[in-house]
Amino acid sequence: MLFALLCKDKPGHSNVRMETRPTHLAYLDKLNAEGKLSMAGPFLDDEGKACGSLVLVKAETAQEAKALADADPYAKAGLFESVEIRAFNWVFNKPEA
Repeated sequence: MLFALLCKDKPGHSNVRMETRPTHLAYLDKLNAEGKLSMAGPFLDDEGKACGSLVLVKAETAQEAKALADADPYAKAGLFESVEIRAFNWVFNKPEA
């Protein structure tokens, strides 16, 4: 099953995002190698600066998806103001379709 992790950055925490980015990318590389990552990228504000993240993961349960979200270095560093986990059905333009 797919889960969308909708992550909103805390205001004024762009330095945390930049400092943690290398370990965050390494974590996503690991999830990708394990076949657990479908796609990921930042949300952008009106100025084109990152203000959150969208991560689409493959997990058996919402609890497993939450564990993946909690293990993200961005989450561990306290970057996110909120993380919403939603089951997702990828219908159009799914690469495996």
